[in-house]
Amino acid sequence: MSRLVTGTRLRLSELVRQPLTLSLLLVLPPVVIEMYGVAVESFPQLPTLSADPATVGRMTGALFAVAFLAGLVGLFQVISARNGDERAAIAGFPRWVMLLTRLVTMFVVALVGAGVAFAVFNYRVAVAAPGLAFGVLVLAALVYGLLGVIVGTLLPRELEGSIVLVFLADMDNALSSGLFPIEASASLPVVGDVGVTDFVPLFHPHELFTAAVLDGDLAVEHLVPTVFWVLALLVVAFVAYDRVTGEQGTGFLTGVAS
Repeated sequence: MSRLVTGTRLRLSELVRQPLTLSLLLVLPPVVIEMYGVAVESFPQLPTLSADPATVGRMTGALFAVAFLAGLVGLFQVISARNGDERAAIAGFPRWVMLLTRLVTMFVVALVGAGVAFAVFNYRVAVAAPGLAFGVLVLAALVYGLLGVIVGTLLPRELEGSIVLVFLADMDNALSSGLFPIEASASLPVVGDVGVTDFVPLFHPHELFTAAVLDGDLAVEHLVPTVFWVLALLVVAFVAYDRVTGEQGTGFLTGVAS
């Protein structure tokens, strides 16, 4: 536990010493939310929209801002510290603790980013269930923070990793926003018919956020898939990190099991 606390404190200290990261936490959410609000406000009132275009735009922008910001932090947390992790592992620092400190740091960033985004969003839009809406923003940030960790683990180069993350976030945001209705589905064994949007990471958080903001309700049917995304990506992040950084038979999964 002491190693976890020490490692997390060091990661947070590194972030505090990076003015650009702090600036993004404060500037990116307001800018993105307002840009989306103004852009979508110019759309006609489409029958598929759940509210007026400006509100839908700001909801979409808030989710995108917190998700993309957490994804970038997760990506660079892994990429920038690969060499340091190797040296720490040689010194006897467990690999699973090293990854866990990065995940805890990413969670703190997700909380801060979600707080800033929610403050801006709540100033512009009346939120029916503020606590629930804030929780959904944190979940969306966790989903993309873990995606960033996975991309950074499998593709440990800043340019290529950033391009992949931007592509994923843009496609995800377009498909999950509801601005472009997609009714395609696929029939899977046991599960049955599954919509294409069910495979989009931000779709279920978007539906949760919409229900919380407009109706003050918890959309349980979307909460379970969202939690599943977080847990599944968490497992993939640990497995990927173990395969990439651990030597044969000495990865952190083996260490945890022992």
